[in-house]
Amino acid sequence: MKDITIYTDGSSRGNPGPGGYGTLLIYQGHRKELSGGFAKTTNNRMEILAALTGLESLREPCRITVYSDSKYVIDAMDKGWIHGWKKKGWSRGPNKPLKNADLWKRMSAAVQGHKVSWKWVKGHAGHPENERCDALATNAADQRGNPVDRGFVEGDA
Repeated sequence: MKDITIYTDGSSRGNPGPGGYGTLLIYQGHRKELSGGFAKTTNNRMEILAALTGLESLREPCRITVYSDSKYVIDAMDKGWIHGWKKKGWSRGPNKPLKNADLWKRMSAAVQGHKVSWKWVKGHAGHPENERCDALATNAADQRGNPVDRGFVEGDA
C-alpha cells in the first residue's frame, strides 16, 4: 500500500457565505494541490469536502494520514460518529436530521478499502501545509462565478 499524507482546510466568508476548500496530497515527496469554491455554503461543509476531495482522488487502496484543523471532521471520523449516523439512517436520531448528510455518505464510501488515520492540527498556527491549504481554500472562496453548493440547504448552517 502507498503511504499518502493529506492536509486539508475549509473556509467560508460568512457562515453561510462564499466558501472554498483546499487539499494537499503528498506521496514520496510529490505534492498535488486540489481546491474549489462555492457561491454559498458553510465552513463545516468545506472542511468535510476538503478531506473528501483528497480521499476521492485516490485510485487504489492506500495507507493515509489526514490532517485537518476541523474538530468536527476529526471527531466524526476518529471517534466513530459517522458509524452511528449511518446506523441511524444518516440522522442523529428520531426527528434529528444530520447536517451535511450528503457529504458524510460520500465520506463513508471514500474511506472504504483504505487504512486511514485522522490527525488534528491547530489552524492558523504556522503549520506550513495547513497554511497552504488555508490559502487554497480562501482563494477558492474569493473566486467570482463559483457554482452553487447543491447540498447546502438554507437553515443548515
